[in-house]
Amino acid sequence: MSETFTLAVDCGGGGIKAAVLDEAGTAHAAPVRVPTPYPLPPALLVDTIADIATGLPRAHRVTVGMPGVIRHGVVVHTPHYITRSGPRSRVEPELRDAWESFDVRAAVAERLGIPALVLNDAEVHGAGVVAGSGFELVLTLGTGLGAALFDGGRLAPHLEWSRAPVRRGATYDEYIGEPERRRLGDGLWSRRVLTMVEGLRPVFWWDRLYLGGGNSRRITPTVLGRLGDDVVVVPNSAALVGGARAWELPRETLGLI
Repeated sequence: MSETFTLAVDCGGGGIKAAVLDEAGTAHAAPVRVPTPYPLPPALLVDTIADIATGLPRAHRVTVGMPGVIRHGVVVHTPHYITRSGPRSRVEPELRDAWESFDVRAAVAERLGIPALVLNDAEVHGAGVVAGSGFELVLTLGTGLGAALFDGGRLAPHLEWSRAPVRRGATYDEYIGEPERRRLGDGLWSRRVLTMVEGLRPVFWWDRLYLGGGNSRRITPTVLGRLGDDVVVVPNSAALVGGARAWELPRETLGLI
């Protein structure tokens, strides 16, 4: 029986990355990255994914991870793609209306002619790193904060934890996101990561916490040594590896049955 190859697409606020992987999560060509185009109506995202796919080996299925609340492949809310020029720019009402209830899974599957799976980007990231036992929380540090919960390898319903207030009316996105890292520098920002972890530990009582995303590599050695044995920092490549492994998650948690 021939091996199944997955086109894994990680859609972020600043860039869209993709690779084709085998069932073990090994890439079969160099990953491709393009800047996220803005303004970004749904049709342009689908076009961008299709354009990237033409330059990669043929795949049998596709996984798309994108920011926001995605239920059964349909957008409930996406924070960046409804804006005029990217994260924290002005929200365009017509884009907000266009994205609301847009069936990304159906659109991508029809355009590429292969089965599609569309999840929140942190959920895809988590699929690439979780052990599949115990209560596992995945937090991704990038443009903002992404979150995904797994219990015994089963994906829990998505919570947009990034929108929760953390202090003085600031959300976790605003407290720990990329603009604050740039403003504070890696040292002070890393201390905020530690404060966040210590604050969330008695809320979630996780068996393992995974810190991923593009900024996880910027956590300073001093803070890394204080995070605790129950915290694991994982590479951002998990966002693509998870594209292949997400298909192994229980189908009912993915909205496939």
